[in-house]
Amino acid sequence: MNAVELTAALKEESKRLGFDLAGAAPAAALSEDATRLERWIADGRAGEMGYLAERIDAYRDPAKVLDGAKSILMLGMNYRTVEPVRATAGQAMVSRYAWGEDYHDVVRRRLGELAEFHRRLAPDARVRGVVDTAPLLERQFARLAGLGWIGKNTMLIDRRLGSWFFLAALLTTEELEYDEPTRADHCGSCRACLDACPTGALTGPYQLDARKCVSYLTIESREPVPEELRAAVGDRLFGCDACQEACPWNRRTPATSERAFQPGPGMNPVELAELRSLDEEEFRRRFRHTPLWRAKHEGIRRNAAVVLENQKAAPGGRAP
Repeated sequence: MNAVELTAALKEESKRLGFDLAGAAPAAALSEDATRLERWIADGRAGEMGYLAERIDAYRDPAKVLDGAKSILMLGMNYRTVEPVRATAGQAMVSRYAWGEDYHDVVRRRLGELAEFHRRLAPDARVRGVVDTAPLLERQFARLAGLGWIGKNTMLIDRRLGSWFFLAALLTTEELEYDEPTRADHCGSCRACLDACPTGALTGPYQLDARKCVSYLTIESREPVPEELRAAVGDRLFGCDACQEACPWNRRTPATSERAFQPGPGMNPVELAELRSLDEEEFRRRFRHTPLWRAKHEGIRRNAAVVLENQKAAPGGRAP
């Protein structure tokens, strides 16, 4: 099977498995992009995410992720479901991507099936599927594979799906037929995402200071939310969709048919009183297979306290 046939077969199978986007790019070293990441880390903008600096050499070359990698099939899976229900007193908001099953589990299963399909077509190939946990510059490779452009909020944007999709990659030692990179930037003069960021984490077009980002503060950070940023967190318990909600490209995107991403009971929004009553074992039972597990029990309790504090401080005192 030649590169053209293999690529076409992989794309067709990826569509059957539920991926909405697929494009191929060479598994070339991205030294300039890795150097920009290194500078970003050196400026302190990564906050507590020390694992980024520890793996900076691996980010430079996809061969560190799969030895002998020649090609990468970049994939996107739509996660937009229903519209968010605004939180009222005693409730909190969760980012859309975290309403359902943990996307790592969902996407990894599909990648495993796609990898097996690839091996049947090319038995001598080495293949590896990754979902944002390996040291791979996914957004840059996705742009090279024609999946979209990197917007001013630093997220990958597709003209049809906006930014409501998960990225994944299938690395292979086989040659694929490569797609044309996305060269156009369709953000133009728009600055809606910059103006919408509640904490000023988007310090300029294409510039993010993670230390101020609500998603970082409520998910990645293990420290207390800085006092000067607590009010800006508002009703957000886990993550933040402000820059995506404001993006014009996200206004008319299609809904996914993926059942795993549909909102679980009590997730859109969540009841704070219920969260506060959960002990460690109950938290594990309810959230072990959801993205909220990333913040751990202690982190969710910390975030809930910030939301309650904000609601009490609101005009009229919104918290029960």
